[in-house]
Amino acid sequence: MGLDEPRQRVVLGDGLDRQRSPTSPSVVAVNVDESSRKLVDAVANLADAAVDRVLLTEARVTSAAEGRRRLAAKEETEALGDKVQRVVVLATPIVRILARGARFTRVPWVMVASSSVSIGLTVRTGVREVQVLASLVAYRLEQATGAPSDPRLVKKIAIDLYLDPKRVPDPNERRLRMVRLTRKWLLLGAFGRKTSKRAGKALDAAERLDVQPLAARWATAR
Repeated sequence: MGLDEPRQRVVLGDGLDRQRSPTSPSVVAVNVDESSRKLVDAVANLADAAVDRVLLTEARVTSAAEGRRRLAAKEETEALGDKVQRVVVLATPIVRILARGARFTRVPWVMVASSSVSIGLTVRTGVREVQVLASLVAYRLEQATGAPSDPRLVKKIAIDLYLDPKRVPDPNERRLRMVRLTRKWLLLGAFGRKTSKRAGKALDAAERLDVQPLAARWATAR
């Protein structure tokens, strides 16, 4: 994605030493680092396709309450199934690698439920939440400007609010936080935690957001 943030390493290591144990710190770090780049790309492709699919239709979520009703309906995302599955396939081994290296990372990875079913459920739910949020953001932008919403701006606002509902998105900060989105879904999926509470707060934030100045600043920055 053109607006993506610079790739970040998940775990830092000192390089691959083939004589070391598969669970040594450096081997764990390198394995996770190589896999994480592919995972972030897969999440970026999934999020991109999910929002684009919403914006191709004329249907819009017009309020936070409507957004909650749609999420409660638990609609499926079969059209994105192949992209969701790729994320799950890439994410599950990373969680298991980190679990094996728990004594080196000082993170309680022994508590991680590295089930692909749990990760898959979190990713599917998260994708739907991003779609509903993006639809509300697009509606707000179109109502405020009287023009079709810029897909890149919709993605920027939606993902920023999804990750941090209390923070007003900055149009001058044009990168999309795909590393943070990947980490969020990976950790929540690994621990089997739900995302619905944060999604509800993001919908409320989108409904309150003054989008007209954001759109103006976005156009000026371009």
